[in-house]
Amino acid sequence: MTENNQQFNQQLEPQNSGKKLTRQQAITVERDLAKFANTMDSLVRIPFSKQGVGADAALSTVPFAGDIVGFILTLYAFRKAKQVGVPNHKLRGVVQLAIVDMIVGFVPIVGTLFDIFIRPSRKALDIVHQHIRDEYQVNSDIHVVHPFLHESLEKKQQTSVFWRNPVVSWIWLRIPDILGILFIIAFIGLMFVGGRWIMQMIQGA
Repeated sequence: MTENNQQFNQQLEPQNSGKKLTRQQAITVERDLAKFANTMDSLVRIPFSKQGVGADAALSTVPFAGDIVGFILTLYAFRKAKQVGVPNHKLRGVVQLAIVDMIVGFVPIVGTLFDIFIRPSRKALDIVHQHIRDEYQVNSDIHVVHPFLHESLEKKQQTSVFWRNPVVSWIWLRIPDILGILFIIAFIGLMFVGGRWIMQMIQGA
């Protein structure tokens, strides 16, 4: 291993190296990473998908400096991965992807489009999620899918019995999904009404 690689690995070492996290601590770390990944890669998300546009793509519109800053910020994702004990060999491919993402980002327009689809922070999150499933037996992914709502719910539950109600918790965590379903129903309804109105206009002509 080269001296540079050794220094890079030392930077990724967690502060609590050698000490395994508790299950709740692992969930908290992954949720923090999910919040970061959402901000970097899918702040504005296509409904019912994980695809979107985030700060990484926005930064890439600033020539050179924006891509370098984006890469530096992505190192946060690797540090979080190390905190839950993800081994270096599992992260090597994502690190390489982040470097490629930075280099291609130097190319105007093409680099920005590349950033939308090649998302190293999201890839790191996927690796972390699989790791904590295996090591900490965390099977739920709601803290990853809706990390901001999950964090907010945890704080509410500390001070209110109401928010600890399973039904209330379930509804709160799935507000985006519920709103998405209502939007689709309303859209289909409008399409149906609009179609009937057009047919009536054609028949009456």
